[in-house]
Amino acid sequence: MGWMQDIISLQREIYLAFANQITAFANGGGWSAFLIYLPMGILFGAAHALTPGHSKTILATYLAGSPLGLFRGLSVSFALSFTHVTMSVLIALLSLPLVSLSLGSVGRAPMLEDISRGLLGLIGVWMLYRAFRRKPHTHDHGEGMVVGFMAGLVPCPLTLFVMTFAISRGVPEAGVAFAVTMMMGVALTLSTVAAATVLFRQRMVHLIESRAELLDRSTRAIEGIAGLALTAVALRELIAR
Repeated sequence: MGWMQDIISLQREIYLAFANQITAFANGGGWSAFLIYLPMGILFGAAHALTPGHSKTILATYLAGSPLGLFRGLSVSFALSFTHVTMSVLIALLSLPLVSLSLGSVGRAPMLEDISRGLLGLIGVWMLYRAFRRKPHTHDHGEGMVVGFMAGLVPCPLTLFVMTFAISRGVPEAGVAFAVTMMMGVALTLSTVAAATVLFRQRMVHLIESRAELLDRSTRAIEGIAGLALTAVALRELIAR
């Protein structure tokens, strides 16, 4: 796909430019020049989150099967973005004690990926159980935040690269500053996915809300399908490992 290649090329250009800025900062360039360029990290994060991965499918699947409103749906996307980027920063800063446990290759953390997929599989099973349970049930907003945290446990590889590069130059603070702006960009993309999913689901519910029985059956069916999809994705990823 041509647009995907364009995004990848844009990422490469921004990353190389950031590498030059970090190098200049490490060589005594000071914060002023670095801070001027730092907002580009938002564009970098937004473009990076458009590429495959980043739990966009998991986020949309969960929100499609959940009655969370727009604000709470956005909060799930923010929790996912925060965890996704923060895990990379923590792994880079604590790499010496963690490297033998979690890092299998550059930019990846297989142990955390397995934990994330396993926990999301459990959420999927729980959604299936609720969908077929006879008694009416409510959804706790805390569950959505937990899903965002679980999905975000898989660290962002590009944040790891930048953090590792900054640490190797002796300026981890520059890497952290970049990670913060990149997280804003990732959140921008994921919140767009969340908002589109919630608004579409609310529109579909509005179309059938005059028929209570149909609405109840449809809601249960959507949640069941979402739960099945989450479980299937988790199993596929774990088996593929």
